[in-house]
Amino acid sequence: MNNRKKIIGVSHLVKKFGNFTANDDLNFEVFKGEIFGFLGANGAGKTTAIKILCGLSSPTSGTVMVAGWDVGKFPDRVKERIGYMSQRFSLYNDLTVKENFRFYGGIYGLSASAIKERTAYFLKKLEMEQTRDVVLSKIPLGWKQKLAFSVAIMHDPQVVFLDEPTGGVDPITRRQFWELIYETAHQGTTVFVTTHYMDEAEYCERVSIMAEGRIVALGTPAQMKENYNARTMNEVFVKIAR
Repeated sequence: MNNRKKIIGVSHLVKKFGNFTANDDLNFEVFKGEIFGFLGANGAGKTTAIKILCGLSSPTSGTVMVAGWDVGKFPDRVKERIGYMSQRFSLYNDLTVKENFRFYGGIYGLSASAIKERTAYFLKKLEMEQTRDVVLSKIPLGWKQKLAFSVAIMHDPQVVFLDEPTGGVDPITRRQFWELIYETAHQGTTVFVTTHYMDEAEYCERVSIMAEGRIVALGTPAQMKENYNARTMNEVFVKIAR
């Protein structure tokens, strides 16, 4: 039994677009400081569900609670308490690193002194202090991804949503990125991550797998491998997809 505080609670979530049901009766919980993997093939309904969890879309029916607030009724309260990093890369290429931190810090409502302090903290932590005044377009993709993650958590959110955050980066950078994720979760921030790299599912405490709008498997990677008589999460995924 999980004795950690519940940060996300989804009960009978349904999302329809006309006659098409994108999310069909989703039910799951996510806890404080947990790394929760949200997996599924393209078109399974993951992105629709994440938009609802982030307060960007309303459920057709059901209840979705994030950080103590009902997403359907109080989406703005939810947005204040979460961070988000998109798979399409969420920083501005024509701004410098420092300007990106300043811009997003302002959106998150941080004071000028807090923005300065958090910018210095993350650049030192990433060993990227020399890039402070470099325009983002001149920075390698792997560095950009780590910066985007840092910007997403600079306001100390209760939950950070990462939508395929390691897409297109090399294996070493992927490992470094996951070290940042572990550290963030250890400090109490819940990490809700989608990925199409099945080896990364092994790094999550619990995983849900979606297919055709429904959650078809939910549990720890070890439980899933046992249930599906599989050696890896990739094998689990292939068996479910079939």
